[in-house]
Amino acid sequence: MINITVLNKLGDEKVLEVPEDMGLNLMEILKANEYNVLATCGGMAMCGTCHVQVLEGMDNLAGHSDAELDMLDTLPDAAPNSRLACQLRVDENMAGAVFQLCAEEDIEIG
Repeated sequence: MINITVLNKLGDEKVLEVPEDMGLNLMEILKANEYNVLATCGGMAMCGTCHVQVLEGMDNLAGHSDAELDMLDTLPDAAPNSRLACQLRVDENMAGAVFQLCAEEDIEIG
């Protein structure tokens, strides 16, 4: 298990303990932890509704795919540290990373 930190748009911070050996992506982890991430395209890097900014740990993450870069180019609030959560596979390199949710529907449920 690894720990990552997630901040919603309100700035509420939560440390999540995440299994690193299940082949999950960050979008799936966010949904499992009841963040209201729409993920309209089902994780195909085609909608941008799982947009996050990496506040810490960007250098440890795998590089962007062409599809991810194309989608990020369409988002008005994309920044150099922007990623799509659906394109980030959870592994030991993600340990300690801090993510800020950017999508509109990111207020935590419950």
